Amino acid sequence: MALDKTEYSMSAAEKMSNGAVGRNKNGVRVDRSDGHVHQNGSAKKEKRRPFIESFENIPLLTAATTFIGFHLILLMGYVTSIIFTPKVAREKNRQGYVPLYDRFESFYSRYVYRRLRDCWNIPICGCPGSEVTIKDRVTHDCGWTFEYTGTQSTALNLGSYNYLGFAQAEGSCSEDSAVKIKELGCATASPRIEFGTQKIHQELEALTAEFVGMEDAITFGMGFATNALNLPSIVSKGCLVVSDEKNHASLILGLRLSGANVEVFKHNNMESLRQVLHNAVIKGQPRSHRPWKKILIVVEGVYSMEGSIVRLPEILELKRKYKAYLYVDEAHSIGAIGRNGRGVVDYFGVDPKEVDILMGTYTKSFGSAGGYIAGSKAFIDHMRVNSHGNCYATSMSSSCAQQIISSMKIIMGKDGTNEGKKRIDQLARNSRYFRRRLNQMGIITIGNNDSPVVPMMVYMHSKIASVVRRLKTNNIAVVGVGFPATPLMEGRIRFCLSAAHTKEQLDNALVHVEEAADFLGLRYSRKRRSKEPVHYSDSESEME
Repeated sequence: MALDKTEYSMSAAEKMSNGAVGRNKNGVRVDRSDGHVHQNGSAKKEKRRPFIESFENIPLLTAATTFIGFHLILLMGYVTSIIFTPKVAREKNRQGYVPLYDRFESFYSRYVYRRLRDCWNIPICGCPGSEVTIKDRVTHDCGWTFEYTGTQSTALNLGSYNYLGFAQAEGSCSEDSAVKIKELGCATASPRIEFGTQKIHQELEALTAEFVGMEDAITFGMGFATNALNLPSIVSKGCLVVSDEKNHASLILGLRLSGANVEVFKHNNMESLRQVLHNAVIKGQPRSHRPWKKILIVVEGVYSMEGSIVRLPEILELKRKYKAYLYVDEAHSIGAIGRNGRGVVDYFGVDPKEVDILMGTYTKSFGSAGGYIAGSKAFIDHMRVNSHGNCYATSMSSSCAQQIISSMKIIMGKDGTNEGKKRIDQLARNSRYFRRRLNQMGIITIGNNDSPVVPMMVYMHSKIASVVRRLKTNNIAVVGVGFPATPLMEGRIRFCLSAAHTKEQLDNALVHVEEAADFLGLRYSRKRRSKEPVHYSDSESEME
């Protein structure tokens, strides 16, 4: 599908003047960029859902109480550390050794995080499908230690990245993987470049390249390492990387290891990106002012903490204008968005080959492990020789590879059914329905309407723990995220929707979320709330 430049080539300033990006009457920043694409260059347009994102500002009073409350927690921690001896092992006979942790890290983990430890690192049993089995535990000393009760409880799983519901112990994917273990064993115990390449790895790479629409692909056994170990093979000293400020830690680590210069632009802000690229081309390298060896733009398809979707068509316009390369991390978008589940390029109807490097992971939508990098044949051949992940890391197990192949074929319809299409539609329907219901409650959610990641802003450190505990009591498992994983003022509960969730399960969760919002005072939104009931079928009609 060809890109309709008349719709997507507007700058941020032009969009603001045209009303595509702006603030409503309540001061809420809203983006309503309508997407239209041509088919085969014809005059007929295919209409798709509006690109709607919202990032509502924190109320001033809430910001003040969040700031004061966090520092009160720190103050209480310092007082406690002086009065009471911590019930932890102390290092002995270590005179002359440098401490492994700095003082604040040690203090924060013991006297701030420790009070909330029961909300994280919760052990589970079995597959994390639409429901998850939790191993119950209790603490008798305020989080210093935990004791297992010997019992288990089942909870609705709103925390896993199981977007298409393939993380299950039954069905064709699971059966095919079990057969491959008997046939090929559990692992190769060797990197790909030595004795770790099997026929199934080559089959997976060919299928992945076909799925994402690229010439070739290379796979790795770990998603995080796909970024961290491969970016140093793409950029080096004398190169410039222009990175979104909300990029994942794996991208940040990989860029630091590469030695390349990094310039950060504001999240999804095209004017900020344009300014950075413009300055890079005009000024060149520091001191010498020589041209950069290469300029690489690094973004994500769906941002896992913000729930936002990258403005790919506008970034492609800037990439072409400034002759830069583009690296798109599709860890949370591949399989999860787009009419055919093929990620952000499918979502916008963009030719995949306009993107230089497509990276993604198999740990989310495919219910397996590992990651891939896709691009031109010449580029992938370069990676096979120069990638640390390909030369030194153990290759992916045959069972993981088969899980990906089976689930990917279902998504592509190669299994002879429309099961994949049903899962993609179900995920989109669940995402829009859940987000609209939260907005109607007066709860602030940020990100894109089509994103399966739905961050609910609670701001205060104490409220993160309260929401997690309260929902867990009602058998709903969610993920709370706070400082230092997010900025101090942006604590949130992150819901991850799945095609495996039913409307009844979502309705049950929404009832308890609304009760928590009333009890804890989470109705921060200043948006005008519709009194019309949100119907599940409405989300289905919007996808047509």
